Amino acid sequence: MTRDPHLERKTLTGALYALGCFCLWGLNPVYFKTVATVPVIEVLAHRVVWSVPFLAILVALSRRWPHVADVLRNRRARSILMLTALILATNWSLYIWAVASAQIVQSGLGYYINPLVNMLLGTLVLHERLKPWQWAAVALAAAGVLNLAIAYGEFPWLAVSLAVTFGVYGLLRKIVAAESLDGLMVETLLLLPVALALLVYLAVIDAGSFGTVSTHLDLMLILAGPVTAVPLLLFAAAARKLRLAALGFCQYLSPTLQLLLAVAVYGEPFTPAHLVTFGCVWIAIVIYSLDSLRGQRRRAIRHPRESGDPS
Repeated sequence: MTRDPHLERKTLTGALYALGCFCLWGLNPVYFKTVATVPVIEVLAHRVVWSVPFLAILVALSRRWPHVADVLRNRRARSILMLTALILATNWSLYIWAVASAQIVQSGLGYYINPLVNMLLGTLVLHERLKPWQWAAVALAAAGVLNLAIAYGEFPWLAVSLAVTFGVYGLLRKIVAAESLDGLMVETLLLLPVALALLVYLAVIDAGSFGTVSTHLDLMLILAGPVTAVPLLLFAAAARKLRLAALGFCQYLSPTLQLLLAVAVYGEPFTPAHLVTFGCVWIAIVIYSLDSLRGQRRRAIRHPRESGDPS
């Protein structure tokens, strides 16, 4: 079998893009800790406002403004994206609050179980059939969550809420005829008037943080734009060069980094109960990943042309 230097270079470049993307997402707590003194709703508003110009640059560089305009003109797509925008804002708010309230371990758990929640949503909503090993993975993850609930006498609602909101967001985005970047641009544009109105209101009543505390904090709030946009740019570049299966395996880097930051840097507790829960989830992820890989190999054998590198 002859080596293809172009393919190898393309795969390596894609892997580096993916590594950069998921490392930045995994290091998000470092950024949000710097603005932890700002109310969650205000941080969210700044994230929306400053994301718009940076996303607009990405759209321009990708030459996708005509596609964004098409989505905005489509009433059905616009209505669904309004709903997904609200769900995304909820997910962002939960995550910002998780970091500010020293619950990064729970947020990491949420993003670990997200792919398994996606499978369950596919079964419940889209009537997709899960294979026995996939059911085993979902059951193990559920057992892990239940273990944490029993150990602490409190359901880990934050982890589950993060996973479910992001899962429902992804589910709804599947039915919208819009690429990822186009859709996110429209979602932030739809949220922009509310975000701007909130920031103006806070400034009028002298309750806002921007321009009143320090130049450093102002710069940190402005950084919410690139913190949102740059990983998306890297993700889009990686998706063009890597197979989706490879990209899927990389996604677990983000919650792993978050977990390490939470325990090693921010001193959040990681008890034996946490170890049992995460152990169940990690085993579930291995089962899910191996089953997905086996399914991909079977499809590659049946349809060899479809198994080539992505264009």
